Amino acid sequence: MAFYEVYSHPALVRYRSSVCTKATLFAAVALCLTYIPRCSWRTGAREPGSQGFWLKTSTYEEQPVVRFQYEVLMVASTSVQGDYVAWSTFPQFNQLLGARLRIPALSVREEDDNLDGKLERLVLDLQLPLKPEEQLYSLQLLLTFSYQLFRMSTVAMQSLAYVQHSSVVPGARLFVSGDLQLQQRAPLPHRGLYNIYNVSVIDSSSPFASAYELESIIRKYQQRNLTTSLSSVLPVWTPGRAASAPFELSAEIRYATQTITYPSDHSPITYPRPLLWTVRECAPCSAPPDTMGPPSCWQR
Repeated sequence: MAFYEVYSHPALVRYRSSVCTKATLFAAVALCLTYIPRCSWRTGAREPGSQGFWLKTSTYEEQPVVRFQYEVLMVASTSVQGDYVAWSTFPQFNQLLGARLRIPALSVREEDDNLDGKLERLVLDLQLPLKPEEQLYSLQLLLTFSYQLFRMSTVAMQSLAYVQHSSVVPGARLFVSGDLQLQQRAPLPHRGLYNIYNVSVIDSSSPFASAYELESIIRKYQQRNLTTSLSSVLPVWTPGRAASAPFELSAEIRYATQTITYPSDHSPITYPRPLLWTVRECAPCSAPPDTMGPPSCWQR
């Protein structure tokens, strides 16, 4: 059986209510309880030195790609009067040393414990020959590295580690264990390649002695916004060297996972635009965008 339309007309239904109702009062109270205590707590009442209502920086973790550059500069004190011996992998510096040059036996290896393609540590063993009348009271060592980040901030730079120890008692052996730690003075950009420090830390082409002074090298290095240093250092100094035995140095430097700071106002990951109240709830949250997808606090 067929049907046909006899008559139709649109219907408009309006519901009106007074402003002074229980529903309006409940909505106003809920709004105040949602934003005011949360903002006050986040912006200083419970977190002194916080970044305010909107986060300016965020962090993520990454294991860097580190390679030892096989560049070494060593200075060792052999008396309390200031006598020293030295050696480096830089021919220009070795020529300047003259009789103070002592060529050590050096063994280096880098290890990848979990076989993920990223090296975890450097193991360095050094044997420094000394004359029978010489004693070693302190040792300073500069090691250079190639340091790269890829996850969010693309960074390529040359960095160094400074190993130092001294004692009033002459030593026969020094063992040092520490972490190669990244030091940031400013958040890293997430766009483009950040390689302004991808130059040699030590000017190996210079014929002047001032280019190889430890004080000059470290002072210039510390002016950078991005450096590495040896942290959590645990030295073990062993005295009692035999007259004919060399001084031994054993160092373990771990390439630790780093916490990287970047500007959160320019997040490298784009999420679907949430509603206004969702943004307000998520802005004070400290969840880093370290996974592909929105943080857990972006859920209604």
